[in-house]
Amino acid sequence: MTTETADLSALDFTPGSLAVSPETADLLFRQAHTVNTFANGEVSDEQIQAAYDLLRWGPTAMNTQPLRLLLVRAPEARARLGEHMAEGNRARVLAAPLTIVAAADTNFHEHLGTLVPHMPGARDMFAGDATAREAMARTSALIQVGYLVVALRAVGLHVGPMGGFDAGAIDADLLAGTDWKSLLVLNVGTPSGPDASRPRAPRLEFAQASISA
Repeated sequence: MTTETADLSALDFTPGSLAVSPETADLLFRQAHTVNTFANGEVSDEQIQAAYDLLRWGPTAMNTQPLRLLLVRAPEARARLGEHMAEGNRARVLAAPLTIVAAADTNFHEHLGTLVPHMPGARDMFAGDATAREAMARTSALIQVGYLVVALRAVGLHVGPMGGFDAGAIDADLLAGTDWKSLLVLNVGTPSGPDASRPRAPRLEFAQASISA
């Protein structure tokens, strides 16, 4: 993947226009639904890596890039994860072809020598303040989870994000030995059929969600 910036000067950004095709906008947003039940079939590491290679270019505070991914496929690991899910989400985790535990690395500062080479003292700024690191990691990693959902859609996968779980238990069990803190659990795959998603719920209009200052 190139790191060169694309030349967008030739595109006509008229008010209300899109820089992507309507089909791409549908794929990523308008026609994409949260999926509750998934078809049988493998979700490969190559697909997840392709999604990660998109999401990693999204901005985070100081380019900290704290999002970490636990890919859960093995039956034993899936059963352990299921024990920590809320009752309404347990069966979904046990049946999905792939479940991702999205987590924030509270020791993200150990990578700042690579991520912000223009700031030689960046690591030391955070080394003695675990509270500040955890807060910063959580905020930027949650932003990256949003990128992750869109990136998974961009590689042709569907996502069922879930927040009902015991985060402390997941951290102590499946994330033991790391400095990662679980944020969200996402089932990933392809829909089992037309009833795999609920009907589209309403959304707020722009005027309802914005003010001008």
